Amino acid sequence: MKMIILSIITALIFSCSQPQQDVAKVKQLTPNEFKKQKLSSKSVLLDVRTPEEFSAGHLDGAENVDYRGGDFAKQMSNWDKDKVYYLYCASGNRSGKAAELLREAGFKHIYNIGGYNTLKEAGVPTEVKVKE
Repeated sequence: MKMIILSIITALIFSCSQPQQDVAKVKQLTPNEFKKQKLSSKSVLLDVRTPEEFSAGHLDGAENVDYRGGDFAKQMSNWDKDKVYYLYCASGNRSGKAAELLREAGFKHIYNIGGYNTLKEAGVPTEVKVKE
């Protein structure tokens, strides 16, 4: 009996010492931390607000992918998982939820940068979509 218990304890110790799988985490960035980021061709800036919110003003270079539009998961299935994704919305809530979906889908480099107005007030460059 002692041998069985000792074997079980030994197995537990060795199973706990196995390297843990590298699980990506969604990182939070303040507006000032985001301004220091060097965006490149491997970076994607996503505005997950509605098209109407996006048209009223958005960060320079942002792509609009409406989190609540109904096909966010379908759209993200076509994205490159090796790129770095920066997400924002009106307050940071939708972008946080969208970032979690990316993480669950296996994306590795995900940043929630918060709300549009906070980013704008911090001096992050913005643009307004001109209606045609």
